[in-house]
Amino acid sequence: MKREDKIKIYKKIFKFCFWCFFITFLTLYLSQATGYYEYQQHKKVTFTNEQIEKFEKDVIAGKNVDIESYLEDTTKSYNNKTSKLGYTISNTIGKYVKDGLDNAFKMINKAMQEE
Repeated sequence: MKREDKIKIYKKIFKFCFWCFFITFLTLYLSQATGYYEYQQHKKVTFTNEQIEKFEKDVIAGKNVDIESYLEDTTKSYNNKTSKLGYTISNTIGKYVKDGLDNAFKMINKAMQEE
């Protein structure tokens, strides 16, 4: 490969990396400038304050207090059409791979027994 061709390839790689870094910078800068992070933190603080007030009211009322009822539910549900499709495709591929390997081993077993 000629030296000029290598330089062109390096320039393309550099430009690609530069644009990736630039887009990442702009994304982070805009999220900071618009206050997205502060808003997320504000939501957490508000939720915590609401849960503290609820806890204090329950203690004053003499209710049975369980810490789990005051915590945020962080479990994520991945039940959607895309995940179900992926699961179906994965099972189908797994079935065919299993059948193919079973048949391959059966043929190998037959070949070993014939000799």
